Amino acid sequence: MHPAISVVFFTTATGAGYGLLALLGVLGGLGYVEPGFWFGLVSMALALGLIVAGLLSSTGHLGRPERAWRAFSQWRSSWLSREGVASVATFIPAALFGIGWAVLGRSGGWVAVAGLLAAAGGAATVGATGMIYASLKPIAQWHSRYTLPAYLVFAAMTGAVLLNALLQGFGRGSTSVLACAGLATLAGWGWKLATWRHNDRLELPTSTNAATGLAGGTVRSIEWPHTEENYVLKEMGFRIARKHSARLRRITNFLAFAAPAVLLGIAFLLPWPVAAATASVLAALLQFAGMLVERWLFFAEAKHTVTLYYGR
Repeated sequence: MHPAISVVFFTTATGAGYGLLALLGVLGGLGYVEPGFWFGLVSMALALGLIVAGLLSSTGHLGRPERAWRAFSQWRSSWLSREGVASVATFIPAALFGIGWAVLGRSGGWVAVAGLLAAAGGAATVGATGMIYASLKPIAQWHSRYTLPAYLVFAAMTGAVLLNALLQGFGRGSTSVLACAGLATLAGWGWKLATWRHNDRLELPTSTNAATGLAGGTVRSIEWPHTEENYVLKEMGFRIARKHSARLRRITNFLAFAAPAVLLGIAFLLPWPVAAATASVLAALLQFAGMLVERWLFFAEAKHTVTLYYGR
């Protein structure tokens, strides 16, 4: 599948944004993270900024972005529509939580309710995004039990690492949040390795014989039905060489998981707050860059069944 940059950034940015928003809504609303004007303002601005930037970026992949609003009407049958509805609806409790927690400096009561609703809305939006891909039967790499949990795990992972960086940066370092960020990174790493292992052993559920309906012997394509690439080949026939895929997997392992895990471990052991904050911020930046590579590979390594028609 063609890895459009707009969609790659969308899934990475909104995952991190909703993950951070959900953690702020739960921990801040229930009083586990103390409110504070500047900390709250920067935290909410970062979470909502990532979400808005991702949503705006996703419209870049549409042929007619001005018609994007029509997608909201198909929520009964479309995960894309449900994602859009959930993303917009989440802004209401998120705004109320931001006002109560960051501006008024309160937690508990209606602020906690708004925070929990914002967290639920964020989880629902990320879940709907994951189901867009997990529900596509023609793409075996996506239509598996690994896709939906991956979206939720990666959102929690990037959100936790961002929250830890913010807490450390504002001199509010929490050992519990730091430990959770490290464990979430290891969990995300394990899930990614399991997903790659599953996909590498995957056998396509259909063949050229089945696609053409011709039985007997092995059917193969001698010539394409046209001389130039069409829309189907550009969007669904994208291929990546095995050696490039292996190199990008190594980059993903290092940037998204290994380096952040080591940096978070260093931050956990260091007795100096400034050094711990520096390591935590660097871990968040490297992980975001690594997740961009991981998302690019997510699309590039996926093979649509329609490519059988072209002998690919």
